[in-house]
Amino acid sequence: MNFKIDENLPAEIAGDLRVAGHDADTVAGEGLAGTPDSTLVERAHSEGRVLLTMDKGIADVRKYPPQAHSGIILLRPDTAGRGAVLVFFRRHMPALLRLNTRGRLLVVTPRGIRIR
Repeated sequence: MNFKIDENLPAEIAGDLRVAGHDADTVAGEGLAGTPDSTLVERAHSEGRVLLTMDKGIADVRKYPPQAHSGIILLRPDTAGRGAVLVFFRRHMPALLRLNTRGRLLVVTPRGIRIR
């Protein structure tokens, strides 16, 4: 799978995904920090990448209908600190990598993964 990691997530997530055999770019690494959400969603889609983010605005299905993108994964940990987010992502990563994300919004919470 191909991923784009939003600037609000630790860059180490890209490394974790690469170690697992996936392609992962970061928004910051591409010089796209501060880019509007609509541009990030479109860019990820045009590159065939699943967008990982903590930005609830990107999860608005009225603005970004699931069928119109390559997939969005919204991480919603209870604690937003860098280390806590890494632990949260790493706990859920195996399950996420087994799911079909194309045209879907996946919301990851401490209680599980919801698919829209």
